[in-house]
Amino acid sequence: MKKILSKKEPEKKLVRGLRKRGGRSKSGRITVRHKGGGVKRLYRQIEFGQGKLDKIAKIEALEYDPNRTSFLALLSYQDGQKRYILAPQRLKIGDEVIFSEKTTLRPGNRQKLKNVPVGTLVHNIEIEPDRGGKLVRGAGTSAQVMAQEGKYTHLKMPSGELRKVLRECFSSMGEVSNPEHRFRKLGKAGKSRLRGRRPTVRGSAMVPAAHPHGGGEGRTGIGLKHPKTPWGKLAKGGKTRRKKWTDKLIIQRRQRKR
Repeated sequence: MKKILSKKEPEKKLVRGLRKRGGRSKSGRITVRHKGGGVKRLYRQIEFGQGKLDKIAKIEALEYDPNRTSFLALLSYQDGQKRYILAPQRLKIGDEVIFSEKTTLRPGNRQKLKNVPVGTLVHNIEIEPDRGGKLVRGAGTSAQVMAQEGKYTHLKMPSGELRKVLRECFSSMGEVSNPEHRFRKLGKAGKSRLRGRRPTVRGSAMVPAAHPHGGGEGRTGIGLKHPKTPWGKLAKGGKTRRKKWTDKLIIQRRQRKR
């Protein structure tokens, strides 16, 4: 996919400045550690929903986006309007896509889940109708339609979780582009800094006051049954999901690593 990316500048009308906060809140306190620096980026405004229904658009370019793991496709409509969408696999420059309530199963097309056959791979899925895609947007990911039941569609998520989504929600056909992203190795610390990631210090190298793993003479174990965060919460394998309104839609939880 990288070999067929367009060597053009991003569409000027579809980009805006991106302000960095360095992991700090409005009061200036660091609320997310290890963030800061990095190269300047322009944010590409992406159509996650279906703003122009039943209008055929042509793929004008396939572009790299520094703000996400997947690639972007630039749509050009007959009235001259242009939009960015997440580029699915096997989408080429010159292809045509359409957003409609029911359409063909071609990569990039977008339709309601109730019209998607069982076994089809989809991405950029809505949780609530007409609120834009929220699920399955990372590089190389896709969800599979498992069943149609009542007012819900059963989806198998990339994590292995089985969940229900309202049939009136829209989804895009195919899997997200750039599946090789997971195999990328940065190779040096400088590439990590360019992405805005600051260095991370091991908890066992700190003093006891700074981390539960700290203290001891030389290299010592953490002295705990399970690894913890600086705030005493489980660092590996612990459940982090709080009560959410979508819990009732989960049929089968994902398998947790032991």
